[in-house]
Amino acid sequence: MAATLRIQSDWSRALSKDEGEAWLSCRSPGKPTLYGSVTRRGLSSDGIPDIVASEGFVVGEVTKKSILISCPHENVSTKFLAPYTSFCRIHQKSITCLDISSGGGLGVSTSTDGTMKIWQAANGEIRRLLEGHVYDVNCCRFFPSGLVVLSGGMDAQLKIWSAEDASCVVTFKGHKGGILDTAIVDRGRNVLSCSRDGTARLWDCGKSACLGVIADCSSPVNGIAVGTADNSLNLGTPEKPPSEREVGTEGKILLLAREDKKLQGVGLQSRQPVFLFVGSDAFNCCTFLSSTYILAGTQDGNIYQLDVRNTNAPIQVVHRSGAPVLSLLPYRDGFIASQGN
Repeated sequence: MAATLRIQSDWSRALSKDEGEAWLSCRSPGKPTLYGSVTRRGLSSDGIPDIVASEGFVVGEVTKKSILISCPHENVSTKFLAPYTSFCRIHQKSITCLDISSGGGLGVSTSTDGTMKIWQAANGEIRRLLEGHVYDVNCCRFFPSGLVVLSGGMDAQLKIWSAEDASCVVTFKGHKGGILDTAIVDRGRNVLSCSRDGTARLWDCGKSACLGVIADCSSPVNGIAVGTADNSLNLGTPEKPPSEREVGTEGKILLLAREDKKLQGVGLQSRQPVFLFVGSDAFNCCTFLSSTYILAGTQDGNIYQLDVRNTNAPIQVVHRSGAPVLSLLPYRDGFIASQGN
């Protein structure tokens, strides 16, 4: 497994003035971690920071917004990019979940400070405070319209909010444990949730009703994702005709990232199991790269890429560090992963 080179998260701020210093580390599995630092000595004539590294590290190309640093001993290099912009006043503590509206104008986020807020994506100005959950809010996401927000909390409630006036227009009750993740089916007439109670449920937004339990895993379900299945995949047949209130469930597969080290695929309309993959540790999150390929991340830092048509063995396992993989997002030809370090 490759070595991982890191720089402290607020390095761009640390190096914003002369003699500013940021800490470095290079970790290779099975070897002692190498530590060092980078220091800014001043500015060149064209305004580029003059950055030097401590012994064991080498500074390569430096621009106003990036630094290339290598560790020759481990034959690894990484380009670190400064934040495009930072919003420091939205929450007082760690952010646990966030989403951006389809048009890019609004953001919604939850935090360990107990709040859920809607804000302007351009400048971080707070627009709405969404109040109504009891205890922590674990997850939030915009509907495709960008005008409505779906949230789930430790109070076992799923709520739908107006982004325009912060009113809670629907509350779903039925889970017996905290809601850990949500998903939206197509345009949002139906939504999905998963919970510490081990179930994943399908809900009808129009009638505020539960349309059914999609899966009962007897283990907390930490994350879910819904996607269109490959045509060659057998999704099973429903035991009884689906409700007319189910909209867009046909041909869909639901991924379940489970606490008991299992990643499960279930036919959304049929409620029938499609596959079951056992990983190295609890699965925290999952997502679709395409109708064929999926990703899932574990508590011990593994990211599994699987082909849903044959999950006997992963296509690849990415391991950059032992920190928990907390979220995954497809991006261009690859993906973005966040980890708990």
